[in-house]
Amino acid sequence: MNAQTKYIKQDIKDQLQDPYEFEDTQGAELHHETCNTVLMFNSKKDAENFLGSDLLEAMKKIKEYEESNFGECTTDLFDVLKVANMLAYILGEEILNESETLQDKWDDCLSIEDLKQIEKEL
Repeated sequence: MNAQTKYIKQDIKDQLQDPYEFEDTQGAELHHETCNTVLMFNSKKDAENFLGSDLLEAMKKIKEYEESNFGECTTDLFDVLKVANMLAYILGEEILNESETLQDKWDDCLSIEDLKQIEKEL
């Protein structure tokens, strides 16, 4: 799933190019703002291209993530759009968790400087 991770990482970095959009966002909300407020994929074709040959691995990852976090899998794993968007959400969380700045500012509102540093760390 390296290609999907790279794609999502670049998307988050692209969004952070305009740090003013996220200024004063609480650190804990940055993942939601970058990976959940707008669906990453709106067409079946784009979703299929994103998933490529990793569809089964994506389904397994989603099932494990949701069962671990919510006690059950609620994503319709037969809907390629839902699989692609949920995978993007999960990968986005993993990517942003790599940022030490974000972890340090989890309960704080993010400044422009914080956001620029987070982008660098990705």
